[in-house]
Amino acid sequence: MAAMSAGIAGAAYAAGAFSRSQAVKRQGKAKAVQLAAVRESVVNDTATAVETECINAIRFLAVDAINKSNSGHPGAPMGQAPIGYLLFAEEMNYNPEDSKWANRDRFVLSSGHGCMLQYSLLHLAGYKSVSIDDIKQFRQWGSKTPGHPENFETDGIEVTTGPLGMGISNAVGLAAAEAHLAAVYNKPGMPLIDHYCYTIAGDGCMQEGITHESASLAGHLGLGKLIAFYDDNGITIDGHTDLSFTEDVGKRFEAYGWQVLTVLDGNTDVAGLRDAIKQAKACTDKPTLIKVKTIIGYGSPNKADTHDIHGAALGKDEAAATRAQLGWKHSEFEVPQQAYDVFRGHAAKGASKQAEWNKMWAEYQQKEPELAAQFKRACMDRKLPDGWADSLPKLTPEDKGKATRLHSQDCINALANVLPEFMGGSADLAPSNMTLMKCTGNFLKGSYAERNFRFGIREFGMAAMCNAMSLDKTGIIPYCATFTIFSDYMRSAIRMAALSQAGTIFVTTHDSIAVGEDGPTHQPIETIPSLRMIPDLTVMRPADGNETAGAYKYAVERSKNESRPTFMAFSRQALPNLPNSSIENTFKGAYAVIECADPEVILIGTGSEVHVCVNAAKEGLAGKKVRVVSMPSWEVFRAQPASYKDALLPKNVPTLSVEAAVTMGWGEWAGAFVGIDCFGASAPGQTCLDNFGFTSANVASCAMRCIAGERGALSNGSQGKH
Repeated sequence: MAAMSAGIAGAAYAAGAFSRSQAVKRQGKAKAVQLAAVRESVVNDTATAVETECINAIRFLAVDAINKSNSGHPGAPMGQAPIGYLLFAEEMNYNPEDSKWANRDRFVLSSGHGCMLQYSLLHLAGYKSVSIDDIKQFRQWGSKTPGHPENFETDGIEVTTGPLGMGISNAVGLAAAEAHLAAVYNKPGMPLIDHYCYTIAGDGCMQEGITHESASLAGHLGLGKLIAFYDDNGITIDGHTDLSFTEDVGKRFEAYGWQVLTVLDGNTDVAGLRDAIKQAKACTDKPTLIKVKTIIGYGSPNKADTHDIHGAALGKDEAAATRAQLGWKHSEFEVPQQAYDVFRGHAAKGASKQAEWNKMWAEYQQKEPELAAQFKRACMDRKLPDGWADSLPKLTPEDKGKATRLHSQDCINALANVLPEFMGGSADLAPSNMTLMKCTGNFLKGSYAERNFRFGIREFGMAAMCNAMSLDKTGIIPYCATFTIFSDYMRSAIRMAALSQAGTIFVTTHDSIAVGEDGPTHQPIETIPSLRMIPDLTVMRPADGNETAGAYKYAVERSKNESRPTFMAFSRQALPNLPNSSIENTFKGAYAVIECADPEVILIGTGSEVHVCVNAAKEGLAGKKVRVVSMPSWEVFRAQPASYKDALLPKNVPTLSVEAAVTMGWGEWAGAFVGIDCFGASAPGQTCLDNFGFTSANVASCAMRCIAGERGALSNGSQGKH
């Protein structure tokens, strides 16, 4: 009776909310018509008593947790609760006892500020990572229920979300991973990989540019196992979306190539939502967007359908009023056993599905031993094959030099032959980035087994997709590529890779002012130093072929074994191979290219500037005792034993850094710097290097000044401005 009363009360509430919003807040006839449709659907409530109880359990766990912490976003969980109920109590295959089961369905909450929805669902489903005590510690120090979903903190969270639009873009990557693995491994009667990726996104996600990139590509690729719910509640922080957002999202997604469905009443029409999911699954050649009209903060008599419930707790009085409105007679954090039984009963079905999968896997190993061995190593054990690194090239100073982007191409193709889980591509720059794998074709609709991704000019969406392919936890080693300067377009995704422990390999080329004629818009000066500031991101700037091979060995091991990202920057111009360079020395982060005992000065270079240092030592500093150090990675060198670091860079020896980038940050390793603290210019690459001070003569001159006691930026590029 209480649940039925809740349905009636909810209908009365919705009618009242409609009247208030029509009189006070809504602008435009179209909006009023939409809400009228919602009201009519609410009156004809289709949710059963048990469903209503389960849905309200989600809502009030969110309300109570946010009230207790006095911080959070209750409106989204209250509106999205019916979607969450259907996914976790009916639709999804998952096992709380094995959250990394390869064939689990994936769920991503793109509107991550509404994370109490996900925490409530994980708790109700029986994940040990979210106990009722964890719910009570929402947003508190050391809790497993932080202010946005964090995959590295809470078991059951697939990807870290928070920056709006990132989550739905991650979902595209997860769906791409499913499509690829299914195409590679599935055999008749033995579908090892056959799962869906569900995501809930809000108005904010739909407005962020990253969503346009990833959704466009998802439609082009025809990722039919991707089902996205658009929580169309018409509210953002500023207020009603009429202020800034009036486009037809459904038509936009139809133009992308998605199937678009609409549920007019997402607050109570569980049957309508269920039918929409059924239709989404029936469409196998397109992703589906289910546009769900909800009332934000559904059930709150005074705050629903306003931005007041978007980012603030209801408060004690309004929570009590909401309980009365929805007929919820349970106290704070109290969940009726029936709700637990429903969710955990479905979770138990997921465990049974996994047991069935295990039987199929045993049969698969008998019938497809070669593929089974590969699947077990790459996807289940997530280990690298023995001897894989032997494929990487090894060079001597006598070998002809070439651009490190070409060495990168050699490494990519060597790895592609021995690592079937290695896959990726470029943001429409493959011929310049040199990132195509020759042993495989293009990952496209109808050819999902191939490994070359054609991401198009979509750097941000590309990076988010690759992060998710790593976080899929099926052993994929993803790489994505662009020009170094355009890594700014995907900066947030690079940061999220480091934060969320995604093993993405970021491959970039055209790493300095040596890009030349394209000018300062394409010449990175601050990019690489700024990326070095991101915690847990390793930045590699190799100087020759061996360092490039070392960078790839490091990046692949870091991706596969640690699920951590690496950013690599390669040159456009040809560079000779260095003496003493090797994969092993690259793993030290810095090493002596030209050694001498008791040096009078140490020159530290990265990338192409190491060669300028070598020439300066040989030509301009004849008679001086000079040590030349190549430092392909600050982060790797920083992790070395103090004894090694102190021996390579003694603190009592004058040290000069040389890098075609801003000088900020180099004070950690050197006392004097040659750099470029201004924007570049449009001219041939060598002309730019010469005029901005990256010559052996200028470096030798600055080294002499360093020996004489001068410190700081001895050459900052200002001499090259015209």
